Amino acid sequence: MSVIIGLKGRAETVVSDANTAQAACSGALPVFGTPFMCALMEEAAWKSIAPHLEPGQSTVGTRLNVSHDSATPVGMRVWAESEITQVDGKRLVLNVAAFDERGPIGQGVHERFVITDQRFLAKAAQKLEAQEG
Repeated sequence: MSVIIGLKGRAETVVSDANTAQAACSGALPVFGTPFMCALMEEAAWKSIAPHLEPGQSTVGTRLNVSHDSATPVGMRVWAESEITQVDGKRLVLNVAAFDERGPIGQGVHERFVITDQRFLAKAAQKLEAQEG
């Protein structure tokens, strides 16, 4: 693993009816939904880290503490940026921020953990086995 402090990521999209607060059932208005802003922040983070992992490794989000400070209407471009601020073994901490064409719309801190894909999926599958048994 060659993940280092300062590693940056970016993800972007355009606000559409499919990613509004209405679509997420997180509100009644046709503006960029907070759940989609959070997902965009996570996308920026994991995609920046993935090329620096060993084969068979991924990261999973474990914590996200953000504010959504400004509404963005349908049709406007939005993007998220991430930057690793801490590497503590398999624990990664990132600053995340989101923007639209008029300026900042949200910011916060995101935590991810490096996992081994097979081990992680096997542990998740055990939940189904316990439920069926």
